[in-house]
Amino acid sequence: MRYFGGQKIHFLIIFLLFIFSPWQTINAQENQSKPPTKEVKVNRNIIRGIELLYNWQFDESENLFLMEIAKNKDDPMGYFYLAMVTWSKLASGFWSPEMVKQYGERIDQAISVAKQKIGMGTGDSYTYLYLGGALGFKGRFELMQRKWFSSFLLALEAIEALKKSLEVDPDNKDVLFGLGIFDYYTARLSGMLKFLSYLLVHQGDKEEGLRKMHVAADEAIYATIEAKSLLLHIYLFLEPGYNKALPLAEELALRFNDAPRNIYLQGLAYVRLGMHAKYRGIVDYFNQRAQKETSSEMAAIWRKQALYLEASYLLFHHQYEMARSKLQATLSQKDPALDPFMVAWPLLKIGMSYDLEKNRKIALDYYKGILKMKNGAGAQFLAEKYIDEAPEIGDSFLGY
Repeated sequence: MRYFGGQKIHFLIIFLLFIFSPWQTINAQENQSKPPTKEVKVNRNIIRGIELLYNWQFDESENLFLMEIAKNKDDPMGYFYLAMVTWSKLASGFWSPEMVKQYGERIDQAISVAKQKIGMGTGDSYTYLYLGGALGFKGRFELMQRKWFSSFLLALEAIEALKKSLEVDPDNKDVLFGLGIFDYYTARLSGMLKFLSYLLVHQGDKEEGLRKMHVAADEAIYATIEAKSLLLHIYLFLEPGYNKALPLAEELALRFNDAPRNIYLQGLAYVRLGMHAKYRGIVDYFNQRAQKETSSEMAAIWRKQALYLEASYLLFHHQYEMARSKLQATLSQKDPALDPFMVAWPLLKIGMSYDLEKNRKIALDYYKGILKMKNGAGAQFLAEKYIDEAPEIGDSFLGY
């Protein structure tokens, strides 16, 4: 089965993945000259599973990871990516209690298997990498629920595991992705999180973090797609870098063109760069894909992406009433079971449009309504933000 909707929501959470370690030590480990390490044996099934995951072919991806677990029960890699299947479903809008419970169980199992392998003295660089990654993702989920102290402890443990991974193999480019996230997001911390980072006297470094993520995007074995996806989201929603976003968006849309969201982000990059003809080409592409579908459900999914992209264009061009018309058209075709993203997020954007027209009361009604939904599809996190503080004209999340 394929699930469609939102891409991983990296930028919604300024998270405590990796903020508790002296940065000078990490840089020294990365740059220090050490004897060559043995060549890493690449697991092609894992790479294929990651590719399927980004094309929103979740069942096929999960089956590959389960096969790897059956063959290598003591290796945390398969368990980690199995948890990432569930994480991706959550991020695409499937926030059911059952899915949340499954995610918790799977990420805990990945942590447990990694610790067992390390305890037996058989852990390698990738064992520590996936321990750090699993701890980081668990901390990320805790942070989304504003559980500051547990996030603090998990992040502390995660960065120690990543440091160890780099110490064991300084040529492990996959580790640079995690360390890049650490440096970039530490620099963006605010409020309580910035206070915690001050306790460790580390300000973070956005440029260094971006550099490491770019290295991972180009040279990592397993993290290359995730690094490109995260960089795309950073340049679309957090940093002024639409020209940098464009090649990433075009590559991911071409490689994973059965997932409408990838193509939507390509269209959004065209919108942000003022490439009107290219943007209209993506709208036309969505409608053409809808016409080719044999099932009415799938045809509706592609049509809604076209409407949603048009709404984003209109919001950025201050045509709020017309944008609401497009968003209401997506809601008229809502399918909470197959496409929950296209229920909560159009409602959020309608609320934002009213806020931008200075109609705060109606906007708040929309935001609060999302918080009452059984499945807020991830939009609940921005709804909470905009209840506290209204969006401003040109807010980058108008395009999300």
